[in-house]
Amino acid sequence: MSGAGPEIERLMALLSKLPGLGPRSARRAALALLKRREQLLLPLTAAMQDAAEHVTTCSVCGRLATRDPCATCIDPARDASMICVVEDDGSLWAMERVGAFHGRYHVLGGLLSALEGVRPEDLKLDRLIARVQGGDVREVVMALPATVEGQTTAHYIADRLRGLSNQIEITYLARGVPVGGDLDWLDDNTIAHAFKTRR
Repeated sequence: MSGAGPEIERLMALLSKLPGLGPRSARRAALALLKRREQLLLPLTAAMQDAAEHVTTCSVCGRLATRDPCATCIDPARDASMICVVEDDGSLWAMERVGAFHGRYHVLGGLLSALEGVRPEDLKLDRLIARVQGGDVREVVMALPATVEGQTTAHYIADRLRGLSNQIEITYLARGVPVGGDLDWLDDNTIAHAFKTRR
């Protein structure tokens, strides 16, 4: 978009780097922000500055938080004997939204991927192993995506944890037919896995 000025070009370029925003969406977002400067742009700028100054990573579980350790890690009502391993904060927020898990979390910060060059040392695995070796953990729940990378990561972690102790139970989220799902619309792998893990 020529002639827009370097400030607008930079705003659009930065917005286009956000997940789900391509060049066109970034252009629309930039225009919306600029047209509604008082209602959107200035409050967003202030919120981003505030987040940049106050949001940190929990040294225990690896989640984004405004304190370290985070509120979940120090909550005495949480079951410290259970750790739910998730890929990122989005997955953690989804688990919390459901309200079915009352233990603690561990955020990996990614998944193993040969294509993207993500190796075990790039994830927060040493921190997880240290937590498990602390002795209080009896169950580790793998809540990773049902993708090749997610399953590879889950199996790698499970192998590492089994090498530490036979006392630790490693569980996985169930996969299969969603609530309200119609079998005719599901792919073959989902149906096969649902049948194999029937109860």
